[in-house]
Amino acid sequence: MSGEIRCPAGEHKFFVIGEVRGGHIHSATYELTGKARELAGTVKGSVTAVLLSGRLTDTPQAVIESGADRVLVVEHPALTLYNQEVETKVLAHILEKEEPEVVLAGATTSGRTTLPALAAMLGTGLTADCTGLAVDPETGLLLQTRPAIGGNVMATIKTPVHRPQMATVRPRTFRAPEKDPLRKGELIRPEIPSSLFESLVENLGFENAPEGEGNIQDMDVVVSGGKGLKRPESFRMLGELASLLGGGVGASRPAVESKWLGYPHQVGLSGKVVAPKVYIAAGISGAVQHLAGMQTAGYIVAINRDPDAPIFRVADLGLCGDLFDIVPRLIERLKKEGVKA
Repeated sequence: MSGEIRCPAGEHKFFVIGEVRGGHIHSATYELTGKARELAGTVKGSVTAVLLSGRLTDTPQAVIESGADRVLVVEHPALTLYNQEVETKVLAHILEKEEPEVVLAGATTSGRTTLPALAAMLGTGLTADCTGLAVDPETGLLLQTRPAIGGNVMATIKTPVHRPQMATVRPRTFRAPEKDPLRKGELIRPEIPSSLFESLVENLGFENAPEGEGNIQDMDVVVSGGKGLKRPESFRMLGELASLLGGGVGASRPAVESKWLGYPHQVGLSGKVVAPKVYIAAGISGAVQHLAGMQTAGYIVAINRDPDAPIFRVADLGLCGDLFDIVPRLIERLKKEGVKA
């Protein structure tokens, strides 16, 4: 392709825009740092993570142990509460100096807000909500895979001309690597012009939005229900099972669209990507949109009366039968074993 950039070996810089909440490094940062390390390894590249915070309470060394070669830390009172204007200006300043090949960030609320503005400021493109990343061995280009046409096809996108190549990835799409306490890296606190911290926005305060039983992305066990539950009241049964297992309740998109459960519980491409240790799908057929949101779970249990349901193709354990018979039996057995909510 005319104008396509081919970078010499050894000059590939992979940057991860980390996410810090309340001074703590979000898990998505480790997931992306690990993936960036994997990608950089294919082209002898380096990995740099950028952490912006009012005051960082977690140690940046943890990011190095997850695969970063360098960690750039910027601390300033203007970064205590999220401010898209300030973050975009600070990141643009850093990236214009560093000139990385690839920039990755989590497709979180802040990531989805900052990265489009940052891409526009840098004059490059952005592929949002990626579910897969790879490096083309011939050109070194980032292969960015994401769902398209309502999730019915998977498109692979390249950015052959403009730099950096930018992508956001939903949390839990990739597994965080095991930390290596012996890994060494460089901690840098770059000098940022004070004018970049000035903003027309005045933060008046911050309140956490209620999430009911908690964020299902943080749960080790998720029990999800679909249209097979037939009515919203049936989710009480799943809630009881989830409570006994110390987990949370998820739902398919049709169940949420029917208003049986709120959007924070939706699992899938148009909801949340989850990767719990155990995922139980009850009354969910297994549409491609839903599978993309949970197939990286450690152990998948599917409960469905249709033996040909696609969910069984990804399940480690399939229970073919009536969920209204199976789920109460599971609850009864757990209680018999002395498990309490």
